[in-house]
Amino acid sequence: MGFLKEALDIYQEILSGISESDPSGMEIIKEKIHLLKKEIEDRKKSHAHEISSGDLSIIRKSLTTQGSIPEILDSASALKELGLIEEAIAEYGKLFHLDYPLEKIIPEIGKCLFKIYSPFEVIEHIEGFTHERNPSDGERAKIKFMLGLEMEKRDNKDLALELYRSAEKMDPENVKIRDKLSSLMAGLVSGSRYDYLINNKIVTADQLQKALTISKKMKRSVEFVLIDHFKLSKEEVGKSLSLFYGCPFKGFDPEVRIPVELISKLKKSFLLHDQWVPLSWGKNGVQILLDDPRDLRKTDQISGLMKTKKIRISVGIKEDIEQFITHFFDTKPEEPVEDMIEELDMIPDVSFEEEEELEVEQEELDESSGKVAKLIDQVFVSAYRKNASDIHVEPSPISKRTDFRFRMDGVCQEYLQVPNSMARAILSRIKIMAGLDIAERRLPQDGKIKFKCKGVPPFELRVATLPTTGGYEDAVLRILAKAGAMKLEEMGLNERNLGIMKKILAQPYGLILVVGPTGSGKTTTLHAALGYINKPGIKIWTAEDPVEITQPGLRQVEVRPRIGLNFARIMRAFLRADPDVIMIGEMRDQETASIGVEASLTGHLVFSTLHTNSAPETVTRLLDMELNPLNFSDAFLGVLAQRLTRRLCKNCRKEYHVSTEEFEEIVAEYGKEQFEATKIEFTPELTLYRPGGCEVCSGTGYKGRMGIHELMEGTPPIKRMIKKQASSEDLLAQAAKDGMTTLKQDGIQKVFQGLTDINEVRRVCID
Repeated sequence: MGFLKEALDIYQEILSGISESDPSGMEIIKEKIHLLKKEIEDRKKSHAHEISSGDLSIIRKSLTTQGSIPEILDSASALKELGLIEEAIAEYGKLFHLDYPLEKIIPEIGKCLFKIYSPFEVIEHIEGFTHERNPSDGERAKIKFMLGLEMEKRDNKDLALELYRSAEKMDPENVKIRDKLSSLMAGLVSGSRYDYLINNKIVTADQLQKALTISKKMKRSVEFVLIDHFKLSKEEVGKSLSLFYGCPFKGFDPEVRIPVELISKLKKSFLLHDQWVPLSWGKNGVQILLDDPRDLRKTDQISGLMKTKKIRISVGIKEDIEQFITHFFDTKPEEPVEDMIEELDMIPDVSFEEEEELEVEQEELDESSGKVAKLIDQVFVSAYRKNASDIHVEPSPISKRTDFRFRMDGVCQEYLQVPNSMARAILSRIKIMAGLDIAERRLPQDGKIKFKCKGVPPFELRVATLPTTGGYEDAVLRILAKAGAMKLEEMGLNERNLGIMKKILAQPYGLILVVGPTGSGKTTTLHAALGYINKPGIKIWTAEDPVEITQPGLRQVEVRPRIGLNFARIMRAFLRADPDVIMIGEMRDQETASIGVEASLTGHLVFSTLHTNSAPETVTRLLDMELNPLNFSDAFLGVLAQRLTRRLCKNCRKEYHVSTEEFEEIVAEYGKEQFEATKIEFTPELTLYRPGGCEVCSGTGYKGRMGIHELMEGTPPIKRMIKKQASSEDLLAQAAKDGMTTLKQDGIQKVFQGLTDINEVRRVCID
């Protein structure tokens, strides 16, 4: 024991003299001190015999003399037992100069070397010991083979494979080496993360081995080498990883929103070292991108750091994960992000059982409850990030649950469900945020929420509450569009419609109408048209209910019916405010329509909307409102009817060849005579697309929306027909002669362009 304490004192003295600029040396000495302390404690417990000073002198003497093989083995073993690893290595090293079998030396010295050195350093040390021996190729092959066995024992199979291959080159006739190499390669490619690539002959075992070697030299992942050097597609490599790990694959996407709530308390260096990154959060938990989903240490650590058990793992390539981390942190705002959501699994995961049990809980929740406030915040942020246009809150006395649904791309989709015990608190919270009366539950109410939360830009929600059966209330919240208008060229107008639209927008005065049902994008189109003519020399007034889109240069007024500020009153005020262009949100009544026509005849360009189904119907509707046909025909420049269809997701849309029956059916819907003008002919190779389903589009097969249009220009024949109060059928026939395509025809043309599918066109267009 005295020798151990003496050795401990020596190492502690050495440690105090080591400079901090030599961290590796410091770590080695610290490790030796740790081992010595452990040995001392172990010997105290077992009452082991102390090594006498005589023993110490014998050991030290053995270090300075060559000695016989048994003497060297004894002294090396004693030194190793004492924790003097480097001294033990030096002793074992003497055996390389003696006639002692390599298969016995390498395992023994290896046990010592692996305690303080990395695998690559172990190889360097052993090669250094054998260099002076000037071994033959056969002996060098044997050394590498033995090292390979040691690496394989320690589960470093990639390095073992390199050593076996090197050994085979030095001794190609050695059956033992060749068999071991074949066995290890078979084990690596069978049931591995590259199994799919091997089985489908996308990559060979030899190519995979070369990729392993290159990856070690470049310090890159094997997947990167396969993609960059062997030109494999990332999709194929990702599929192989996905099948092996049983989870989705995700590559780098710069469009992914920065999850500031998740990364605000994480360090970039930590994530880069551990090779994982949080991507998003939602009702199903937190999505994590990880290089090895089977690493339990990482997954347990992630669960603790994210403060939730709801973890959704995706597998990714090391380089893509690093790109995500760099992208998130390099563009992350410098100011600290509020911990908006302390518990991401706060949405109650309940079984909706007896109403009595839920009503007991109801007393514990009110609008000031932190749980309710966090829930509402999470719903708002999720809806904004999913590009939802509306949020529907729907308590049901039948199912005893409150549904949250998002309208995305024009279609309602379920988001989450909570018990009805939370319904009243949720509605009260929304009312407070919108400045509504929380005591009034019997009448509809309207309001607006200005939502601010770090992590998302501020945005507004228009709120409408309605009393429903069972004593509950529904709420519908419209997420108002961001400031700024789309460009006219981005509206999806075909070449003919875009040309006519630009022509009538260039007129100094007249009436331009955009028509369609609620939610068909009329306001967006009007603002795109205003943006096209918005110049410093033009004064533009708009009256809207509410103001959803803003752009510089426009003077915008919001309708307030409660104080009598309606469209007609605002229009009369506009005429005294020196306008060049007037945009009236909607012609709801005869008075507003008449003022609009009069304004267009007195030298102003007037824009407005109506809720009608088609362009010809708009004319008959306004004439039915008792507008003067002569004045209306003189003012009329054009009417654009539109609908919004969902775009096929470009990432997952699927090609298919149209059958004869389907083609004939589409032609019949378009109109056989008019279809001939499209010059589209049936062939067996004619390709259309149908929706698929992927992570990008949340499995729907659609991503985003686009417009389909029907533009009837105020040509001289059309104006004459308006004066005669012609029917909508006659107007449609004349407009078709003028080159107008109907909504369905425009939609079908976009089906053949691969932008959408025929079912979407049928969904939004009536026959």
